[in-house]
Amino acid sequence: MLLEIKNLVKRYDEFLAVDNVSFSVKEGEILGLLGPNGAGKTTIINCLIGLKSIDSGDIKVFGKELKTNELDIKKHIGIVTQNISIYYDLNAYDNVMYFGGIYGLRGKYLRECVEEALNFCGLWEERKKSPKAFSGGMLRRLNIACGIVHKPKLIIMDEPTAGIDPQSRSHIIQGIEELNRKGTSVIYTSHYMEEVERLCNHIIILDHGRIIARGTKDELKSMISTEEKVRIKVSSLNYTIVDKIKQIYGVKECSINEEYIYIISKKDSKNLGKIIDMLVTDGIEIMDIDIDKPNIETVFLTLTGRTLRN
Repeated sequence: MLLEIKNLVKRYDEFLAVDNVSFSVKEGEILGLLGPNGAGKTTIINCLIGLKSIDSGDIKVFGKELKTNELDIKKHIGIVTQNISIYYDLNAYDNVMYFGGIYGLRGKYLRECVEEALNFCGLWEERKKSPKAFSGGMLRRLNIACGIVHKPKLIIMDEPTAGIDPQSRSHIIQGIEELNRKGTSVIYTSHYMEEVERLCNHIIILDHGRIIARGTKDELKSMISTEEKVRIKVSSLNYTIVDKIKQIYGVKECSINEEYIYIISKKDSKNLGKIIDMLVTDGIEIMDIDIDKPNIETVFLTLTGRTLRN
C-alpha cells in the first residue's frame, strides 16, 4: 500500500477538523477527495505533507511511518497546491530548477528533469519567460512542473485547475492521465465533478471532518439510485404499447410524449432488452435510447445536502 492513514484526528483548539479518518491509496491509483469547504480535505493534506502536526492516529507512506521518516518521504511526494507556489522574480526554467534542487536533484540529472517537466507541461518554449507574462492556465502548468520535476511516486493535487480556461484544463487533465499511466499515484481534489468522474478510480466524500461515503464511481452511484430511467425515441407511437411495457417485470411507470417513450424501472431490473424486443416485434423503429444515470455531483449533493463551494 502506497499510503495508509489510520484514525487521523486533528483539532484546532475546540474545533475538530478531522474526526477519526482512515483511508489508503494503492500504487497506481487516483483517489478523489471531495467535500465542501471546511470538510477537512486541506487539513488532511497538510498533515500528510508534514505542514500540520496530528493529534492522534498514524500515517504511513511507502510503508514508513511519517513522523519518523518525514524528510525521506517528502523526497518522493509531489504537491501541487491550489495557490500558485512559484517565484515571480525567476523565469519558468529557474523556478523548476529551484524546486528540483529543493528535492535534492543535482547537476546533469537536475537539468534533464527540468527539461522533461517543462516539456510535459507544454512550457519548454516559454522557459525563459517570466511568470508575470503567463496566463492563468500557464501559471497552473508551471506550478505542476515544479511539483513533478523530481518524478514523485505520489502526487497530491489540490484544485489544480481552479479558475482557468477550458483549454488549459484539458491540457492539465490529460497530463494527469499520462502521469498515472506511467505509474504515478495521485490524490486529487477538485470542485469540478466531471474531472473527478473522469480521473478517479476511487472517491472519498468528506463532510464535517468525517468520511461519509467511499467507493468506486459505480459503487457511490448505486448508494442513491433506486430507479432506472430510460427515454426511447421511436419512429411511431401507439398507446397500446404503454400497457404492454407496463406488464414487463420491474417497470414502475411508462408514458409517451410526442416521439418519446419514458420508462421508469426498479433498480437492477435488467429489462431493457425485453422492452426493445417488444418494440421491434410491434414494428416500432427505435431511433435513439437515452439512459438517465446519476453522476458524482448528484451523489455528492444527495449525501451532503451542500454544494462543494458551501
